[in-house]
Amino acid sequence: MTQLRSVVRGIGSALPARVVTNEELAKTVDTSDEWITQRTGIRQRYIADKTETTSSLALAAARKALADAGMDASEIDLIIVGTSTPDNTFPSSATQVQDGLGIRHGAAFDLQAVCSGFVFALATADKFLTSGSHKRALVIGAEVFSRILNWEDRTTCVLFGDGAGALVLEAQEQDGAVTDRGILTTHLRSDGRHREKLYVDGGPGSTGTVGHLRMEGKEVFRHAVGMITDVIEDAYAATGMTSDDLDWFVPHQANKRIIDASAQKLGIAPEKVVLTVDRHGNTSAASIPLALAVAYEDGRIKGGDVVLLEAMGGGFTWGSALLRW
Repeated sequence: MTQLRSVVRGIGSALPARVVTNEELAKTVDTSDEWITQRTGIRQRYIADKTETTSSLALAAARKALADAGMDASEIDLIIVGTSTPDNTFPSSATQVQDGLGIRHGAAFDLQAVCSGFVFALATADKFLTSGSHKRALVIGAEVFSRILNWEDRTTCVLFGDGAGALVLEAQEQDGAVTDRGILTTHLRSDGRHREKLYVDGGPGSTGTVGHLRMEGKEVFRHAVGMITDVIEDAYAATGMTSDDLDWFVPHQANKRIIDASAQKLGIAPEKVVLTVDRHGNTSAASIPLALAVAYEDGRIKGGDVVLLEAMGGGFTWGSALLRW
């Protein structure tokens, strides 16, 4: 029996112009390259200037993804932007991308699940496409986390960066087997009891201010590996696959130690893990599509490859997506 699958048609990414190294940060914050690298694996990050916003980065990534797909913007009927740092409280950054692309039809909206935002957006788009209600989607992760950091807090400001990545998905009839191209399964989780471990201390409905990011790093690390493996094991159970079947593991790029521990626990070989945290830092919802773009552009990810995505973010939220490129 045939089945509609959400197939990747194109990918693109965008980064701010300014690179900030650990050495540069150490000039203004009580930290060092050695301290940051040993604890996180981060060596640099990209920081947006006043002219670069979530929607401008998302739009640039979307245009590259459409070019890679060989597709005109008019063929898109759904845009979902995963972000926790929209340009405005409203309208959504997705509608600004829609306008920038000259699209006057379909739906466009933002989705907020912090660092899990791209996986949540991907799963949501997959439901639209496989239901038959929409045909082609732009799924974007875009952030300017530098806007919500306390640049005097060395425990958090060194971790994050800005950027955007985008995928073009198209609903295509497949055989209904795990050998199909496209998204094979997605699994999402949330648990609001953990708010105090990772949150922003402001918002339009509470303080009327943007606020700053607050994090209990040790607590986040303690929960991360277990939560990540939970949704990955669900993906394996749903498809009958194992870590041996993977070609690539593309995790949320938050901390190299978390990534290494998760891969080891799941039995994923180190050479299958895509790592970009060293060059991008933690770009929240943008981190997975940015990492995917790097591995695609350098020739690692190819058609037919089995790719596993996972992320965990504030809330807590966490999720996985298993797809065949």
